[in-house]
Amino acid sequence: MSIANILKLPFLAHVLGSRRIQRDHLRRLVVAEHEAERTLYKAMTHDQSLALEQRLQVQRLFETVMPRDAAANRVKNRCVLTGRSRSVHRFARVSRIMLRQLAHMGLMPGVAKSTW
Repeated sequence: MSIANILKLPFLAHVLGSRRIQRDHLRRLVVAEHEAERTLYKAMTHDQSLALEQRLQVQRLFETVMPRDAAANRVKNRCVLTGRSRSVHRFARVSRIMLRQLAHMGLMPGVAKSTW
């Protein structure tokens, strides 16, 4: 029995291993790879002790050398199971729909259905 049948995932070819999930994963890798470099460039452009011409030169270098996907704000939180981009819980990286299904089946440790 596959995990798609257990979790009642929609049977679509683009869901598991979709391009969106792969693109998001690659962006996360690029951000992690260039984090130190990006921080250095940012610190140099905001350093008031450097001359304005030097800071502008560093900024131009930063814009040409650094890939656009190295910015952390280009990473979109997506559900790792379905690729859904909206209503994704950070602690599990799962959408609200999958979180509910997993919690009902008891597959989310520390999450229980509450009644009152």
